[in-house]
Amino acid sequence: MANIKINRKQFEKEIGKLNEKMQERISMFGTPLESFDNEEIELEIFPDRPDLLSYQGFKRAFLAFLGKKTGLKKYKIKKPEKDYKVIIDKSVNDIRPYTACAIVKGLKFNDEKIKELIEIQEKLHATVGRKRKKVAIGIYPLEKIKLPITFKALEPDKIKFIPLESDKEMSGLQILQRHPTGRDYAHLLAGKSKFPIFIDTNKNILSMPPIINSQLTGKITEKTKNVFVECSGFDFEILKKCLNIIITTLADMGGTVYQMELKYKKKEITPDLTPDKMKISLENTNKLLGLNLNEKQLKQLLEKMGYNYNKGEVEIPAWRTDILHEVDLIEDVAIAYGYENFEPEIPSISSIGQEDPKEAIKRKISNILTGLNFLEISNYHLTKKDDQFKKMGISGKQGNELIEVKDSKTDYDILRRDLSHYIMKILSENIDAEYPQQIFEIGRIFEEEYGKINEKEKLVLAISPGNFTQVKQVLEYLSRMIGIEMNLEETEEFPQHFIDGRVAEIFIANKRIGHIGEIHPKILKNWKLKMPVALFEIDLEEIFKKLE
Repeated sequence: MANIKINRKQFEKEIGKLNEKMQERISMFGTPLESFDNEEIELEIFPDRPDLLSYQGFKRAFLAFLGKKTGLKKYKIKKPEKDYKVIIDKSVNDIRPYTACAIVKGLKFNDEKIKELIEIQEKLHATVGRKRKKVAIGIYPLEKIKLPITFKALEPDKIKFIPLESDKEMSGLQILQRHPTGRDYAHLLAGKSKFPIFIDTNKNILSMPPIINSQLTGKITEKTKNVFVECSGFDFEILKKCLNIIITTLADMGGTVYQMELKYKKKEITPDLTPDKMKISLENTNKLLGLNLNEKQLKQLLEKMGYNYNKGEVEIPAWRTDILHEVDLIEDVAIAYGYENFEPEIPSISSIGQEDPKEAIKRKISNILTGLNFLEISNYHLTKKDDQFKKMGISGKQGNELIEVKDSKTDYDILRRDLSHYIMKILSENIDAEYPQQIFEIGRIFEEEYGKINEKEKLVLAISPGNFTQVKQVLEYLSRMIGIEMNLEETEEFPQHFIDGRVAEIFIANKRIGHIGEIHPKILKNWKLKMPVALFEIDLEEIFKKLE
């Protein structure tokens, strides 16, 4: 979640009086009113709407919701002028390979607008940018820059400039060691032999993304009239969306937007505000919402949420990052219709509710383990290839046994096939937490067999620092408490992440249900873990059959 603060006087002048009705409309729009006084209004913005993280973005969307300026707002963008170019050098390919850029002219900054711009930049860094890891944004006074610009990587000792809010020239490495912002984000360039920079034709460094801008060429003031905007990172599509959010905010401040030519292997032009298009079914909308809308009403409701609609097709603003499926459009139809206008109905069927027996068994196991001071965790069904395979030492044919998600919008693009790698990931992300660490997860995994995807419930448990004996004692206690005998047998065939001789197979009767053992030092190194880890992972399906 992120909060934005809006000048109340400006809000009431440009949107309307903050009376009880307006307060109710703000909340029903999906931006809860956190607080307000005579000076400021504070709103909560949910993570799925980064386009609302500035007053300008909120105003644009909220005026449409109020029915004052409906439909898709159009912005004029001018084509690139002669030197409006950014050259992307191949040296950044393995460091921070992409950037999306624009120029905005004719701005009239004051303290309020500069504050708003800085706030949306930092909020986008924290949300969409994952604390600058995925996206870093730079905004620079164009008057101090000589175009064209080059985006390249240099050795840290060859990078020298005065960082923002400093009066001393520093090298790239010194910035990471001595500058407060450099220290905060140094981990993003850890292990890199070269650091990325934006540099102009006069050899002035603009910034070292994702760390900090230059004091000379990277500070916006009230005298700034024209700006150069860049977003750098690893996913070009996300960068373009992020750039669109920034430049539409600047356009709503009165600026004129110019495109830039990006010289990769093939030329790219950004920004591009061409709307995305998606089909929406009136039948699906009515069925999902329990309404009886006609096409005219559907059009009106979609336009209240800032879309254009024509004959079953919706034009989606290029700054919306949250519309991935028809259901997302239908959700916005519901918001425009007003949740307060839905009438609750009792289903015309009778049924008797009963807890799923499997859920009762899972709850019992969870209670047993939490009673032993284990902490329960929960992770995504989706995971990353590197985490699932490479970091767990899995290669060859096994490393190709994956179920990929089509058109995934994130790095999480395969369905997980075990829980062990996820529990290792959690341990690696908490190396600064107090030891010992005792955690477990009950969750679903996915396997493909004969073209069909099967789902299974599994239990994984880890102790760090831990050994075979400790984790075996927990398994034996669990076995006694649920009344099912589990036996261990030595094995020469075991998952590659265990130590040979410190691993065993787990059986119920003659049915193998999992493995138990100590994690191999190579795997610990892959996860940057310094403490030994012992774990077991078992299939719960056999336990369900015995106890149901």
